[in-house]
Amino acid sequence: MDRTEKLHIAMFPWLAYGHIMPFLEISKFLAQKGHRISYISTPNNISRLPKLPSHLSSNISFVKFPLPQIHGLPPGVESTADIPIHKVPYLKKAYDKLEVPLTEFLKTSHVNWIIHDFAPHWLSGVATPLGINLVFFSIFNATLLTFLGPPSALLGDLRKRPEDFTVVPKWIDYPCNIAYKLHEMVSHQECMDEDVSDFQRTGQVIQGCQIVTMRSCFEFEPHQIQLLSKLYQKPVVPVGLLPPTLPSNEDKRDEEWEATKKWLDSKEEKSVFYVALGSEVSLSQELMHQLAFGLEKSNLPFIWVVRNRPLVEGQMGHQNKIPPGFEERVSDRGLVLRDWAPQLRILAHSSVGGFLTHCSWSSIIEALKLGRALILFSGASSDQGLNARLLHGKKVGLEIERNEQDGSFTSDLVAQRIRQVMVEPEGEMIRANAWAMRETFDNEELSNNYLEGFNRLIEGFAPSA
Repeated sequence: MDRTEKLHIAMFPWLAYGHIMPFLEISKFLAQKGHRISYISTPNNISRLPKLPSHLSSNISFVKFPLPQIHGLPPGVESTADIPIHKVPYLKKAYDKLEVPLTEFLKTSHVNWIIHDFAPHWLSGVATPLGINLVFFSIFNATLLTFLGPPSALLGDLRKRPEDFTVVPKWIDYPCNIAYKLHEMVSHQECMDEDVSDFQRTGQVIQGCQIVTMRSCFEFEPHQIQLLSKLYQKPVVPVGLLPPTLPSNEDKRDEEWEATKKWLDSKEEKSVFYVALGSEVSLSQELMHQLAFGLEKSNLPFIWVVRNRPLVEGQMGHQNKIPPGFEERVSDRGLVLRDWAPQLRILAHSSVGGFLTHCSWSSIIEALKLGRALILFSGASSDQGLNARLLHGKKVGLEIERNEQDGSFTSDLVAQRIRQVMVEPEGEMIRANAWAMRETFDNEELSNNYLEGFNRLIEGFAPSA
């Protein structure tokens, strides 16, 4: 293909905020290169996206497909954040029904490439007859993909029980002790569709695509990315870390930020740790209380974002999530924020030194972009457990170990890990290592080089037969 010929690229992410945003970042880069982008999702997910820069709006079209209603999925739900984890399988069934409108769209839109997520296991059956090439873009890192293994492992009978995922797979050819804990796999199975597991979905999209890319880089995961090329026997091209940029303004939320900033301004440099478990982690009341008591026992200043997450359908609210009297007892050094906080702005403040995180890859990237040491609390779904072990192994954080069987933990261990990472002499190396990570995670030139390489690959790729 002539390098000057511009492409029509469709983006098709999974229905979760942590997925739609990285897909938008790649869309913006490719639109800057002059390619035409059709970003496909459901109306509510598209409405959640930030406004496009004016110079890109002519190259990016948002294509809204209403999510088909299916039995078991509450009306109006279009995202994983709207439902408890055991309802997510119904969201996957509804997503699969988007095959019909997507097929109709593709028949008439002259799309050259579809950049897609792990979920549409049926996509190659639609795209290949139409001569459309496919890129599987994993918003996760290469460590997760190497652990999952080649399509033959994902689609075969090698690993059927949760226990099978608690050991390092035999195909990993570099020193590695990263595996799931039993409770993490049991928890993750709650969000899997019984008819088509996440492993089947991932195996089929890897099999059906021309190129695999992921949110990573050789500087951070060299062995993992090299192994993936061997396992998949097709081009594996990391797209870089896609580090977020600090917002110049938070418009209508600025007043809330001003109050938080004033509180942070009153604290000493790197003395505060920030606590956020993402929008989709649900802890039982008992575990929320253990976490709260651990924050309290640390005797260090903190900001804790407590989300309004549905534990069960129809039940929202913060009641009893935090122990009675907790906020009063910590009022001199603890700030509790409800539902939403400008995470990147908080992490960027000079008073913040550490981050107690549920270990989603996007949160880790935000933290290491700013050199913040990590207190690793696996949120127990998706890639989070593997990330906790990866970052613990790289000595940029310490993991709060949870019981293998049931995921329980003690407030004493929470407090101990916080203090080790934040102030104890033994955490000095962790703080220094995390600070040094800015060279990779906050490197705009490096990030752009990866995106440029990805763009060159799809521009120069031979059209599918």
